[in-house]
Order: sequence, then structure tokens, then C-alpha cells
Amino acid sequence: MLADSPLATVIPCVDLARAREFYGNTLGLTELDIVMPEGPDGEPGGIGYQCGDNTMLFVYVRDVPTKAEHTVAAWMTNEFDAVVNDLLERGLKFEVYEGMPDTEWDARGVASLSGGFRIAYLKDPEGNILAIDEMPGRQ
Repeated sequence: MLADSPLATVIPCVDLARAREFYGNTLGLTELDIVMPEGPDGEPGGIGYQCGDNTMLFVYVRDVPTKAEHTVAAWMTNEFDAVVNDLLERGLKFEVYEGMPDTEWDARGVASLSGGFRIAYLKDPEGNILAIDEMPGRQ
């Protein structure tokens, strides 16, 4: 049953306005009507963003910052170069992780791995690691 259900990624933040700017404007995600109930200041406690194949990314406010030291969300795209170039034009800088075995990095910060798999890592304003993936043969 779960295998047929869409999956939502949930990412905490301490500054929702900054997260809203990043996910909505920098990454270009569309805000959903799904908003976590308002806090005492009248601001929303969290915001959902539409992603492909009926999936969602949800960002919510926490008082205490958290930062995963691993990739917390990855978008898989068949338009990898167009997405990467668009994000670079928007001022994003991709992370390069030296020492990854069997990995070559191009000047944009894109990793090429065995089997034709490519990935570009980026960080949100909280320091969470996100990724743009190209999966060979994925339709």
C-alpha cells in the first residue's frame, strides 16, 4: 500500500521567511495551499511546495536548528543540464565533495559517477543538503 502512495519530504528550518525565499524563489517551487497552523505571531508554522509526480516538500519552523550531514531530499529529472544551468543562473553554487570514490566533478560542480549517473549537491539556508539527480534510463 505505501509503495503506491506519494512521498513527502519534511525539512525543518528556524527562519521560515528565508526558507520561503529559497524554496519558492531560488528553486522556483510552487507553494501549495497546505500551510501549518499559524504561530503566536500570526505567521504560518510551515509551508508545502509542489514537486513532480504528485509529491511534496514541506518546510516547517523549529525553535532549535537542525542540520543533517547527509542528503535530505533529491529531485530526479530528465532535464538535468537545463535544471542545473537554471539554478546556476539564479546564483546557486553547487557543493563539491572531494574524496568521493569513482567520481569526477565538472566546472559547474556536477558529479559524474559510474553508470552515467550525475548529481549536483546544494545546501538550503539552514545547511541541509539537497540534490538534483539524473538517473540514466529513468522516464
